[in-house]
Amino acid sequence: MLNLPNILASSRIILAPIMFWIILNPDYFTDAGYHVTWNYYFGALLFVLASVTDFFDGYIAREWNQMTLLGAIIDPLADKMLIIAAFLGLMMIGEASAWAIYIIIIRELFITGIRTVALSEGLSVKASWAGKVKTVVQMIAIGFLLMHWPFGSELLWLAVAITLYSGFEYLWAFRRALLGVKK
Repeated sequence: MLNLPNILASSRIILAPIMFWIILNPDYFTDAGYHVTWNYYFGALLFVLASVTDFFDGYIAREWNQMTLLGAIIDPLADKMLIIAAFLGLMMIGEASAWAIYIIIIRELFITGIRTVALSEGLSVKASWAGKVKTVVQMIAIGFLLMHWPFGSELLWLAVAITLYSGFEYLWAFRRALLGVKK
């Protein structure tokens, strides 16, 4: 069902490759007479707009009781598409560590696979607070890296640490769900 939360999640899927292109093509703007920093601003603006939709689609779905199976599938995928597009673009222009990006992407793909298995088994393994913090820290790190602000690399490695922690926490919750263990 196509409702407002699903439309917001879909907008992230559309904005992700546009932002990726902007990150990789600063010459397009500088050839048009703009300073290269405008490329940073525009890429960061698109990223922030897309990130804000992540908050609102979940909030609206819960508050308006518009949670759907499509939304449960598309929302985390849209998040990952946005985050991965930003991190890959930043890595390709030399602004982010390839190892950090590799660790983040592998974790995201692995947990997406686990989530798919859980869904197919009828298990509910919801995102934990650590997973939500992970997303926020990743988004802040991307913002700092896009804007070439100090401490962007340090925030990226903090995001890696929280990403790994939340991944282990998710695996533990999945294991407990498989075994039918209650907290």
